Amino acid sequence: MPQPKGHTGNPNGRPPGSKNKVTASLRKRINDFLSDNWEKMQADFETLEPKDRLNFYERLIQYGLPKLQSTQLLTDPAKLSDEQLEVIMNEILDRDDSGTED
Repeated sequence: MPQPKGHTGNPNGRPPGSKNKVTASLRKRINDFLSDNWEKMQADFETLEPKDRLNFYERLIQYGLPKLQSTQLLTDPAKLSDEQLEVIMNEILDRDDSGTED
């Protein structure tokens, strides 16, 4: 039977949020390689076709910017109180009103 979520069989294990030493070492090596070869990569990048440059850039940017995830709020309006429904309705109406002011 698996462990319950949030519990471990090893209470002295790695603390939450701590960095994995192997991952940190590999990241440093990759960063060092990129830094040491930056001019060569720049020259190679400039020789690529526009489509290939875009693909390269798209793949590289994911390491510089976090990916955005879509979110969806699933709420059953029948479970909300009248006060909560009123707050939501007022928020929607306020947005509509602010969008029509010129």
